Amino acid sequence: MKQGYWVLAVLLSHWRRHPLQLMTLMVGLISATALWSGVEALNHQARASYDRAAAVFGGPRTAMLVGQRSSTFSQQLFVDLRRAGWRVSPVVEGRVRVQGRPLRLLGIEPVTFPAQAGSIPAIGAPDLKSFIAPPGEALVAPETLIALAGTEGAGLRTDDGASLPPLRAHAQLAPDVVIVDIGAAQGILHLQGQLSRLLVADARSRSPPLEAVTGDMLRYVAADAGTDLEHLTDSFHLNLSAFGLLSFLVGLFIVYSAIGLAFEQRMPMFRTLRACGVSSRRLNGLLLIELLVLAIAGGLVGLVCGYLIAAGLLPNVAASLQGLYGARVSGALALRPEWWVAGLAMSAIGTLAASATSLLKVIRLPVLAAAQPYAWRQSQRQWLGWQGVTAAAMLVAAIIVLILGESLISGFVVLGLLLVGAALVLPVLLAFLLRIGERSSRRPLVLWFWADSRQQLPGLSLALMALLLALAVNVGVGTMVESFSKTFTAWLDGRLAADVYVNAMSEAQARDIEASLRARQEVTAILPSGRAETGIGGRPVEILGLADHATYRDLWPLLESRPNAWDDLKSGEGALVSEQLARRLKLRPGDRLDVGAPTGDWSLRIAAIYADYGNPKGQIAVNIDAFTDRFPGLPRTRFGLRVSPGKIAPLIDDMRKAFHLDESRLSDQSTLKMESKGIFNRTFAVTAALNTFTLGVAGVALLTSLLTLSHSRLPQLAPLWALGVTRRQLAGIEFLKTVFIAFITAMLALPLGLLVAWCLIAVVNVRAFGWRLPFHVFPLHLAELVVVAMLASLLAMLIPLLRLTRMPPAALIRIFSNER
Repeated sequence: MKQGYWVLAVLLSHWRRHPLQLMTLMVGLISATALWSGVEALNHQARASYDRAAAVFGGPRTAMLVGQRSSTFSQQLFVDLRRAGWRVSPVVEGRVRVQGRPLRLLGIEPVTFPAQAGSIPAIGAPDLKSFIAPPGEALVAPETLIALAGTEGAGLRTDDGASLPPLRAHAQLAPDVVIVDIGAAQGILHLQGQLSRLLVADARSRSPPLEAVTGDMLRYVAADAGTDLEHLTDSFHLNLSAFGLLSFLVGLFIVYSAIGLAFEQRMPMFRTLRACGVSSRRLNGLLLIELLVLAIAGGLVGLVCGYLIAAGLLPNVAASLQGLYGARVSGALALRPEWWVAGLAMSAIGTLAASATSLLKVIRLPVLAAAQPYAWRQSQRQWLGWQGVTAAAMLVAAIIVLILGESLISGFVVLGLLLVGAALVLPVLLAFLLRIGERSSRRPLVLWFWADSRQQLPGLSLALMALLLALAVNVGVGTMVESFSKTFTAWLDGRLAADVYVNAMSEAQARDIEASLRARQEVTAILPSGRAETGIGGRPVEILGLADHATYRDLWPLLESRPNAWDDLKSGEGALVSEQLARRLKLRPGDRLDVGAPTGDWSLRIAAIYADYGNPKGQIAVNIDAFTDRFPGLPRTRFGLRVSPGKIAPLIDDMRKAFHLDESRLSDQSTLKMESKGIFNRTFAVTAALNTFTLGVAGVALLTSLLTLSHSRLPQLAPLWALGVTRRQLAGIEFLKTVFIAFITAMLALPLGLLVAWCLIAVVNVRAFGWRLPFHVFPLHLAELVVVAMLASLLAMLIPLLRLTRMPPAALIRIFSNER
């Protein structure tokens, strides 16, 4: 134990004498842990919010009975079902506003509430009286309590004057949800004697049949094993996890480089320790302890930084998930102990993985070989051949997985193999180019330029690989986002073709609105529409009814179509199918599709396939008249309006005053486009931030590699200085070498980035969402990234070059007196 203590003290003394290397190692560990743990914190927070939302009563995991023809039904049906032996529990639901904040109000009956519907609220016997008896209690999430009142027991009023019971915080509730007793909820929502749904406690015992008790008033909705939110958001979180792992990988390049250079400089120390009787096993064991201590220290700081990153990105992630999928995510970041344990474990595992090669080389290098100052780099060069073979194998494997794989995971495997294979092949390509330059040179100084660049390449290769990956991912994601933005804008113009959209509260109101609009000259067209849901292949599909009008014929975003597709649609025998449904069912224009409808199966011929970006469900567009015939029970309350320019705002104001329609039932095209583009921008703000972080980490990797190499470079530079090359000229040569290598890396990153963009658009995006974006190349964006890469390289080499130009001659002379 005493020997181990002193050996460990000797090993740690290296970091005290070389604080720059310690800083480099810690920067790598902190960066890797921070970016990975920050992304995982975001994913954890979002999934916890989904679980809270899914646990709110009557979610997809609970079987229920709902109204057949309306959103509410008589409370007497609950009584009849209970008397008939059905184990059901009533729920009333509605929307209220408190202090201008929209809230979801749920009324439950705690005595009959089924346990399988969730543990919210956990109303035990002591709490039952206070929850039911006047004034009752209103259970809310802690963040909702803080936003509304701040203290428990506060009694609030809704904006329309109804009184809420005193508030009480409940940690398991989703944000903006209020749970009260069902009697209080009926009074607040003005639904006396009405229910929204009945939760079924035991779906297996359903006798007598539902129709025998309630007739056709209710319908049974079976429980689903997983929530829609889980299915719809998996791809989003998988993308975030991929970015987090990529950032972790780039950070590990810094760790790998710092550990490798530190091990090279400590080779004489290892030789001395071995000569003093320290066994190879003990030396490597103590090196492992040293690395784990550093990993835990860096991991703790990285976790704090990761928390700050997650807290900064959470608002954009929450807004994106709510806008895209309707998923409410709490804005308060809650971190559990397992998050800290996972972050420290990742830091330790990453450090051990980054140091594995170094530890193996320490074991295999003979003691005398360790005394040679460049044995480390010589052994690295021997790996170039094997590295090239490994890279080629990975690229071939990527092609095989691309051809054979069909899942989303296989798409990410293709992307991962492509990036890692390209990173491994980079040093091989650079060495090949430098060798060509060396063989084509004749002047001594130029020949030394190429030869020394090859000598310097092993020390810079990892940093250059990190720069290559960061640039390629920036090019790939930037190209995908710009392609999406360009396509999304054009798609919005086609899908939101009407100037005003109306959804009346009832058919009677819809008829009144249409009658008033026909008398207004500024309304040039009234376009009725309808929506219904059916199922195809076990998945929900939306049926959309469209009017036959030039608005749709001219602007609807068709991808493939038959001749006279719109005439087929007008006849009622043709249909337009969304791209994701066409891909899932392998449909082409001209194929036939049977659609379930209340009047029987509806056989349709596919007239065209259209783009429907962002919609998680498949969609079929049919003629509105044929839609009404096949779905006669659906109210016709939706229609769009074409309005003369400059007349939209006055028309909307008049309609709101006359028919009392809020923003959810009456909206104009410009507002919808603005909201949609806002969701888009917030969604990709997250990936843009992660791209920036990754590129910044790559720049730090290059900087730290140049700093750690600057000292070991002196034995190559001192002889040139002794032969008459000035320090300024040496700095210029070093500048040209680094700029050349960085420029070649950046130029290689461009085609790799475009290939990454193609994988994201044509492979990952299609397998995740079922639709494919057009592929666009943006030369200005590529040029900007090359400029950014060169600026990062210039900043990285600034400190080493200044140090070289200001180095006193005595320091260069001392090089000839040491063992080098």
